[in-house]
Amino acid sequence: MIVERAGDLLQDDAQALVNPVNTVGVMGKGLALQFRRAHPENFEAYAKACAEKRVRPGEVFPVPVEAGRWILNFPTKRHWRSTSRLEDIEAGLDDLVRLSGELGLVTIAVPPLGCGHGGLPWPTVRSLINEKLGELDAEIRLYPPEPL
Repeated sequence: MIVERAGDLLQDDAQALVNPVNTVGVMGKGLALQFRRAHPENFEAYAKACAEKRVRPGEVFPVPVEAGRWILNFPTKRHWRSTSRLEDIEAGLDDLVRLSGELGLVTIAVPPLGCGHGGLPWPTVRSLINEKLGELDAEIRLYPPEPL
């Protein structure tokens, strides 16, 4: 089930929070920067994994942050300077479905993947999220883009 939420995704009590990242180890803008500040232990694990080439498009990098809770680092961009690619979002959503079952996730907070600094159109990404995550046995808490 997908429910739309407003507000600060980082304050959500979901079992897993999705963090939009690149694959080069930089969390310098947007929501990723907020994650870096709020969860430095996640940033350290992510940066190390990037240096070891273990963060790749289409593959979610999970980091446990406290008992039973996860940050799911979701590559939305290959490089922080690049724009997002819809095929990377689609492949990442497929991996998120796999990981959700593997980790037994029941609530997942999801931002507008690739729609901020990534430049993808929200209606297209929303449709893809609905298609890929709508049938999960988990509550997806979707945070649409904030109005300008």
